[in-house]
This record gives sequence, structure tokens and C-alpha cells, in this order.
Amino acid sequence: MVRYIKLAQDQVQQFVHTASKCDFDIDISYNSVVVDAKSFLGVYGMDLSRPLKVSYNGYNSELEDALQKFAIAS
Repeated sequence: MVRYIKLAQDQVQQFVHTASKCDFDIDISYNSVVVDAKSFLGVYGMDLSRPLKVSYNGYNSELEDALQKFAIAS
């Protein structure tokens, strides 16, 4: 699945904590840069002023709630 989110600096830790609870891979990308969503430094190092693409294959209700919370308006 692919979702688009926008994170503020103070939301990164919460998102990474939620992603870390999942037993499947989650990637966050912007342009050609791809990082593990379970890595605080990786996510924090992204350009947080831009929409971020979240790619994953799996289901976790807490992750889905977080993605909904941080989703960009479409």
C-alpha cells in the first residue's frame, strides 16, 4: 500500500514509535531518497516540509490510525 503523509518535527518520534510496532517493512520516500520508517534519524533527516510517501505491505490498526492522522488532504 502507498499513502502520503506530512509530519512536523515534533510528530516524527510518535510516527517512528508506531511504525516500530509493525512486523513488516515500512519505507518512507521523497524523490529518490528512501529510508526505513522505523529509523528515527532516517525519518527526521527527510525534508519534512514536503509530502512523504509511505510504502508498506501489511496491516496494523495503530499504523493505519497514525497514517490517517498524518495524511495530507487530497
